[in-house]
Amino acid sequence: MTATPLLDVRDLRVRVGAKEILKDVNFSINTGEIHAIFGPNGSGKTTLLNALMGFSGYTVSGEIWFKGQNIIALPTDERARLGLGISFQRPPTIRGVKLRELITASARRNGELLEELARGLNLLDFLDREINVGFSGGEIKRAELLQLLLQDPDLVLLDEPESGVDLENIHLIGEYTNHVLGRKHTPNGIRTLKQIYAQSRKSGLIITHTGHILEYVNVDVGHVLMEGRIACQANPREMLHTIRDCGFKECYRCFRQGEKT
Repeated sequence: MTATPLLDVRDLRVRVGAKEILKDVNFSINTGEIHAIFGPNGSGKTTLLNALMGFSGYTVSGEIWFKGQNIIALPTDERARLGLGISFQRPPTIRGVKLRELITASARRNGELLEELARGLNLLDFLDREINVGFSGGEIKRAELLQLLLQDPDLVLLDEPESGVDLENIHLIGEYTNHVLGRKHTPNGIRTLKQIYAQSRKSGLIITHTGHILEYVNVDVGHVLMEGRIACQANPREMLHTIRDCGFKECYRCFRQGEKT
């Protein structure tokens, strides 16, 4: 008997104004699987994640099945309560709201973990600062991971978690991305998580341009998104090797051949 996918996207089409960004996108993610999406700039990768979260500004058709429910008409807050969570590529700066306040409002996990997790991510001094105001690229990414750790989503959407992160921070980002995904249970310096953080493996969908995150996260399935469609699905490391050697020209060739057949 085949298990029902945690996420099942069927014939998803997304428009921004009169422009069609995504065209009949189909893929599924099983419980505990991590998928990566590669693709050239402008192919619709960020639009896909935003559509899955239900953000405004998009005209969406098709079906998005999550935990056996078609969530295509649900607002963002209800999708989050069901267990969807996202880390933005370029999260907004929010003046007048402190990071601590935002996390406390959205946390599913015990709020007592906040300061301990913040210490592990070198963010203790940022909890009472306005969200992302004056943060560096690495600090922004670490703050996003802190929010996800306490939100505790079942499906984690990560939009280029390594972008804007220097070499000093990339290892920490990779380590804590694994913690968010349930692949490690005791982050360095965290004492109380040993008993209460032994959660099941999460599912994930990661957008990556550089592929650096694959050096830290064991991704199960790779997809190439081109011209608003899923062009292919394969081993993510083999995909990344081909893209690094040939760029996306080989992907374009395969994509064009598939359109003709």
